[in-house]
Amino acid sequence: MADSGAEDTTGRTSNAAIRQDRPPTIRDVAELAGVATSTVSRALARPDRVNPRTRLRIEEAAAELHYVPSSQARGLSSGRTNAVAVLVPDITNPFYFDIIRGTQHQLKAAGVTQLLVDTEESSEMELDALHKMRKSADGFILAASRLTDAQLAEVSQSQPLVTFNRASTSAPTVMIDTPSAIIQALEHLSSLGHHKVCYVAGPPTSWSNQMRWKVFEEDATKRGMEVHRIGPYTPKTTSGAAAADAAVRTGATACIVFNDLLAIGMLQRLQARGIRVPADMSIVGSDDIFGADFCNPPLTTISSPIEQAGRVAVSMLLAQLNPLAGNASRQLAVMPTHLTIRESTGPAPA
Repeated sequence: MADSGAEDTTGRTSNAAIRQDRPPTIRDVAELAGVATSTVSRALARPDRVNPRTRLRIEEAAAELHYVPSSQARGLSSGRTNAVAVLVPDITNPFYFDIIRGTQHQLKAAGVTQLLVDTEESSEMELDALHKMRKSADGFILAASRLTDAQLAEVSQSQPLVTFNRASTSAPTVMIDTPSAIIQALEHLSSLGHHKVCYVAGPPTSWSNQMRWKVFEEDATKRGMEVHRIGPYTPKTTSGAAAADAAVRTGATACIVFNDLLAIGMLQRLQARGIRVPADMSIVGSDDIFGADFCNPPLTTISSPIEQAGRVAVSMLLAQLNPLAGNASRQLAVMPTHLTIRESTGPAPA
């Protein structure tokens, strides 16, 4: 009998034990990863329901064997490109790094190529890419789409797509529950004695920006806080100086900022002006990007499982592309958020 049970030092079945005279199957992936075939199927279709370490082992096994799910293999013979386009507003924004990493890993495990497009915060570029890439991609993942509701409804009629942070009846979406964390942030600031708070707004075309402001205004008003809003600002560190100057003029002692890049730019400007954070003003960011924990001071911010959100988006899109695979397509997946408290928030000045 062949040594099909041989294991390497990682505990996985040796790849040498897998037959090489046929395309790899899901059973081969399961054998190499040391799990049941049902676990492999679940990891590739519903990654949020599998332990992250197990899922990673399965993805590595699938990649090592060059495993292509049968539904994807059928697509190759039916005129499909076996590629998915991921559109992001700003490829230099670290927030999108984890989304891109999550989609890349999940697509690779499914035998699908990822095409990455930077739309430069432009709805025109985003719409143009969607039209031009119809023949080169089987579906699209839109990270923070800048399209109007009417545009989104139109494109969703002609091509499968999944959006991030965009409540819509026309396309499935992965919702990062930032509004709930906005409430957590206001509760935190209220407990520190802040009564004058400011929302530093992001792009006017951002759906999540609109929702954050709505929740901010409603909850702060309920708490008896004096509410201010400044902006809109481009979500980059270079916009932080203007935002910081405007925030100081409002008289607010605390700000909740659209994203971490803008918040970090504000920290730099406030320091240059001799305004102490958090002694004179507290700052709360959003996204918990790489670098938020070692800027000066480390940034209090809203955190969420961004890479996991990318994986879930891919699963939702693949369910649309392969409706006969037995995986029901979800219309909404909500990712939890929480407030990570660091040194950029403190008691309100006396």
